[in-house]
Amino acid sequence: MLDYKGIIIKHYGGGLSGRALAEQGFGSKSGINDFLSAFEACERLSFPLPEGITNYGIAELVYGANEAGRTASRDTSFEYPDYAAVHTAMANRKNMTMIFQWNQYKCVCEETEKKYYSYRRFCANYETWCRENEETMHFQAVAAQKMEVDFAGQTFTLVDGQTGEVCTVVVFVAVLPYSQYIYAEGMLSTREPQWIAVNNHALRYFGGVPALVVCDNCKQAVLANQDWIEPVLNKDYAEWAEHNHTVIMPAKVRKPRMKSSVENAVGILESGIFHTLAARQYFSLEQFNQDLWTELEKLNHAPFRKKPHDRYSCWMEEKEELLPLPAVEYEFMERRMAKVSPDFHVRFDNAYYSVDKAYVHQQVIVAATERVVRISSRQGNLLAEWPRAEYKGQWFTDLSHLPANFKDMAEWNSGFFIRKAMTVGPHTTEVIQRILKCRKLEVQTYRMCQGVLNFSNKYSREALEKSCESALNSGKVTYTTIKNTIAAVAGELGKNGYNPHLNDERNKGAFVMGSEASDIDTLLSRSETLAGARKEGGK
Repeated sequence: MLDYKGIIIKHYGGGLSGRALAEQGFGSKSGINDFLSAFEACERLSFPLPEGITNYGIAELVYGANEAGRTASRDTSFEYPDYAAVHTAMANRKNMTMIFQWNQYKCVCEETEKKYYSYRRFCANYETWCRENEETMHFQAVAAQKMEVDFAGQTFTLVDGQTGEVCTVVVFVAVLPYSQYIYAEGMLSTREPQWIAVNNHALRYFGGVPALVVCDNCKQAVLANQDWIEPVLNKDYAEWAEHNHTVIMPAKVRKPRMKSSVENAVGILESGIFHTLAARQYFSLEQFNQDLWTELEKLNHAPFRKKPHDRYSCWMEEKEELLPLPAVEYEFMERRMAKVSPDFHVRFDNAYYSVDKAYVHQQVIVAATERVVRISSRQGNLLAEWPRAEYKGQWFTDLSHLPANFKDMAEWNSGFFIRKAMTVGPHTTEVIQRILKCRKLEVQTYRMCQGVLNFSNKYSREALEKSCESALNSGKVTYTTIKNTIAAVAGELGKNGYNPHLNDERNKGAFVMGSEASDIDTLLSRSETLAGARKEGGK
């Protein structure tokens, strides 16, 4: 379709001829002149053009509906929506959605007993209409309506001050299209926890929540977006949006104009601030972000080139229209299934958390934020809530979770481990007895005892006994000491250092051939027999 609006304005307003318009790329000379002749003959339209008219509207008035292509390519038994009105509402009305527009269209059709398009077809036709009318991706910015987010293409490097490792810094960028107020933050990781965190920081920086969040199709936000109408969102990002009472609206795949404000913001940063940052050497992410935010404040307070105001003053106006921030920020939640061990604890992230004795050996759900670990039954009942461990191997035990006589009644208890250690030897028994006393609560040592005794599955009891004797002599009676020494002890003992029954279970039921089966004469005889059988079969 020709740019009818542009041709009319350039011809009647600028005095350009058909030849001059063709040279500027508006189409062929004959096609432009034919349209101008048809326009002059049209009684329903004249220059200056009515406000808001589109190329499609001009074509329909000049050539008629069929010639404009409206009815030639669709089933006329369906009521065709007024997409010009739909587009105006989507561009100018705050919080407007396509589903609302479709419901209005459906109600009107039902009242007039006319056939109406399904929601999917309604959206697909609107996309086609937008593509044909060049108004496609131009959305009038509305205060507090949207926040657009994306990653900048340019990355930075920093050298870890402690390890000397060279790390890559990716920059997250967010912008409010109405005020063009920009937020940016460097990230060393772009995984879901960090993605949620920087989105939280952007809302805090903007001082409120917009009605929509327009994002790219990165895996942290969108799992699938084949037709734009029903995108599949990342579960954590969808929960983040629900927590903040906003809606995620991914841009179409490979359609950057749908998030033109953040694309423009990235361009501004890359052509200005990023040159300043790239010239500096950084040894921590905090140092990088402080410099980035300092430069960003200057940018947001700098006046626009062609406007008398700046981003900050526009944001102060827009801030009043944003939804309030939630009382508590959304926290990324790690979720895992775990089994309650005989010591009444669940292991998560190399730390141990107790649950009630009734759930021993059962599967439970662990949901953890950066600060809290919540353990629930598979039915969703909260069993325990603990602060998240600050270091590996940390234990959290509530005595009410343990049986009153757990030392005698539990499946794992001191007597159980001592009896097993006595079958190995006196040094192993003494090691187990010392380990049982090394923690404030005996139940917290059961896993270490089990770990020490489990070495007898691979190594011989003699190797385990000698390793325990060595640990006692060195004064370092720990599971880690035995783990680090038992392999060397077993190696010194040779065959006697390993459990001779290690492969019994693996080989159970296997057919063991005698040595004569691999004898060369036996193999040759078998080959001759097979060859003779094939010849007879061939006859």
